[in-house]
Amino acid sequence: MIIINRSKQIILTIIITCQLMVILDASIMVTALPEIGRTLHLTTANLTWVQNAYILAFGGLLLLGARAGDILGRRKMFSVGIALFTLASILVGLAQSAEFLLITRALQGLAAAIATPSALALLSVTFIEAKERTKAIALYSAVAGAGASIGLILGGILTDTISWRVGMFLNVPIGIALLIMIPRYLKETEKNTGHFDLMGALTSVIGITGLVYGFVQAAAKGWSNLETLLSLTIGLVLLVAFVFIEARAKQPITPLRLFSSRQRSGAYLGRFLFLGAIFSLYFFIPQFLQKVLGFSSFESGLAFLPLTIVNFGMMYLMPWLIAQFGNLKVLTTGLIIAIIGTSWISQISADSHFFPQIFFPLIVIGIGSGMVILPFTSFGLSGVDSRDSGAASGLINVAHQTGCSMGIAVLVTVFEAANGSADSTSGQHFAHAISVSIMGSAVFIAASLVVVLIWFLPARRAVKKSVLETA
Repeated sequence: MIIINRSKQIILTIIITCQLMVILDASIMVTALPEIGRTLHLTTANLTWVQNAYILAFGGLLLLGARAGDILGRRKMFSVGIALFTLASILVGLAQSAEFLLITRALQGLAAAIATPSALALLSVTFIEAKERTKAIALYSAVAGAGASIGLILGGILTDTISWRVGMFLNVPIGIALLIMIPRYLKETEKNTGHFDLMGALTSVIGITGLVYGFVQAAAKGWSNLETLLSLTIGLVLLVAFVFIEARAKQPITPLRLFSSRQRSGAYLGRFLFLGAIFSLYFFIPQFLQKVLGFSSFESGLAFLPLTIVNFGMMYLMPWLIAQFGNLKVLTTGLIIAIIGTSWISQISADSHFFPQIFFPLIVIGIGSGMVILPFTSFGLSGVDSRDSGAASGLINVAHQTGCSMGIAVLVTVFEAANGSADSTSGQHFAHAISVSIMGSAVFIAASLVVVLIWFLPARRAVKKSVLETA
């Protein structure tokens, strides 16, 4: 049994609590979206931006947040991020207009982008011993994997019993408690001299936003629409420009040397694809439960308990599984299990019932996803020099958040294509469109598996060959 001393337990609790806050806020409003739309008079199309404003600011600014931690100190930026997140949560809860809500949700995303990379970097420098680090990352990854489903449950409960606004106000006492504990238990890390790569930050943020906006517009107005084509073009051009800027910058926010390792680059891409699939499930399944099966927000949130409980249960098994079989075998097996569960749940129709057609597949998905996040995190941090730890942790979270937003954007397009007929208001047709979209999630996970097989296996063989030649 791995025992972590008390001071490190407290540090881990602080970091995990921060992670839980930012992950919850990406999903806590999903089951509350219909109520938010009625309260603030938002159309269905505009409601997508309640999620996208947060996720895009979060994912797009993570690299800049990681760089800020390297230059200004990770503990300092961790505190700044928590303080800003707490303030933004109050403002979101008080929002009386759609415009103010979207602006403050983006402010929450900015705060999360400042705090999160510093949190993971602090975890990396605190837990140096291999077994301790494995356990710490397992706990961190379990929160990342299950936090979204907890947000669905909590959001449903609060929306039905009190108000969706309460979910935001809950962050306030938690944020204050963290701000009190951070200076007491966390030590400041070594600061690196340098400057901020503002051009790199701007091109990455606008580029990612352009792609997501283009996919959302494609769903609403079609692929031939001028606004769709222009947005996608601008997004692609700016992301290409971002790569050129980073290759020439003296102090880039994303050192391209991080991609020199096949395992690290594969971990970023594989995580991007996997989270695009999983977060899309959190978006589509509650809609199916509410619009086809007639569940309330509270009931649709509780429906994710099977996945959540199993996901947390896997947290305790992961250190043992990895010790027995290694990261690669556990990761590959987890992806295969997740594909099976997602393909199974994609068979839903208007005649389906929650038990057993949804209940059991959610358990299978929980097992698979519980086996995936930790290995992806470990591979994403493997062999990283201490000077790049902030950037590497930032990239892990960029892959996580941009995967979520891009997955929803792409699969909403799939949903609209499947749902775009004259009788699209019927339960049977709506259920069919949801089924097709969930099958799209299975394709995303399959693509993640392909990335692992192509990127990881040759790298593993190369390491074994090098060891044998040395011997």
